[in-house]
Amino acid sequence: MPKVSIIVPVYNAEAVLRRCVDSILAQEFRDFELLLMDDGSKDSSGVICDEYASMDGRVRVVHKENSGVSDTRNQALDMARGEYIQFLDADDWIVPEATRLFVYHIETSHADMVIADFYRVVGDRISRKGSIEEEGLITRNEFADYMAKSPADYYYGVIWNKFFRRDLIESFGLRMDASLKWCEDFIFNLEYLLHVENVYVLRVPVYYYVKTEGSLVQQGMKIGKIVQMKLNVIEYYNRFYEKIYDEYEYAQKRPEIYSFLIDYAHDDGAIPGLPGTKKLGEERVLVSQEPQVSSCWEGMYYEQRMLDRIIRTASQQYGLDPRDLKLFLYLRTFGHIGTMQEAADYVGLSPMLLAALIERLAFRGYVKLEFGKPATAELTPQAKPVVDTLDLGLKDLEESELENMDEDVAKIYQEARALAAGNLRKRLER
Repeated sequence: MPKVSIIVPVYNAEAVLRRCVDSILAQEFRDFELLLMDDGSKDSSGVICDEYASMDGRVRVVHKENSGVSDTRNQALDMARGEYIQFLDADDWIVPEATRLFVYHIETSHADMVIADFYRVVGDRISRKGSIEEEGLITRNEFADYMAKSPADYYYGVIWNKFFRRDLIESFGLRMDASLKWCEDFIFNLEYLLHVENVYVLRVPVYYYVKTEGSLVQQGMKIGKIVQMKLNVIEYYNRFYEKIYDEYEYAQKRPEIYSFLIDYAHDDGAIPGLPGTKKLGEERVLVSQEPQVSSCWEGMYYEQRMLDRIIRTASQQYGLDPRDLKLFLYLRTFGHIGTMQEAADYVGLSPMLLAALIERLAFRGYVKLEFGKPATAELTPQAKPVVDTLDLGLKDLEESELENMDEDVAKIYQEARALAAGNLRKRLER
């Protein structure tokens, strides 16, 4: 059985579907099934789905009559075989490490749900979106406290920046309410949260969200029905907090909870010129060149680009500078600083600036300084989650290098790499 079931409802998405599916099949984590649910598309979306199914055995396609996104997701949940559930919309796409990070953090933290940051895409501009500033495991009630402060934030309302346990979904018979045309994702999230103990907050943007749908009025719904439906959602939101708080807590937090009455769904857009807005592509470490001559330089080039990507991801996750993480890698590899010049060369700073960086990390509790002659620095237990994240990325880098090699070839390659590293070290010591 696959570890993860990835669910994508598809309706008339021929212009964007390949981008979505390609991003899923390019995931560093490989043990998943992809359920492409063709919801009665009238364009070539169904044909595109079948093409992918013929190329990759992990892709399962369902062609069905049009019944809307909620019923389509429900049918996919009925079919899903994975231990975990991940959702995407066909307009959107994910970063290569998305599923790997979801699986790693839900399993190592023993969380019941993972929630991640995302990128809002407007044309060729993006803006990073998130609402909880601290990475790590929090209780269900702590999560509810955060949500009450900004109830209409897309971060809380949507399902595609979250990672769910299928056993919880099935144990409590959780499904989307197909009668709703507004906030059906949010209601599903609230239902799910009633049955969890904790949530892992992942401070990495893993999802690219392109807003394309129109308003309820534009979809032809009558004003009276819209009002009633929204009132029903608001009442459900209110009942959610009544269930998780005791009477005193609920009375204390009632003003925040009732703010949902006057708030509105928002993701704040991605407007050129505003802080945090970037040109699409600047946020990722990409490779577009293919060397004309194959040599050891080619492997070194791609390894360095992969390492840059690992560092960039950890930097986003923990709010650290990439140069901080290079020092972490140096200390992880050697255990301590040999010479300030050697460490400075590795990090890409002058010895003076490296000393300032070490002092800053020591102040934040990541590095322990010993003021002897010479002074030394080593990583503290507080740095362990960061180092574990870097190690996970390096493990995936190694697995990517060994992909499609049989066991004997992989062993020879690893032994040759170790021998080559030793040869280079000897040459540099002369």
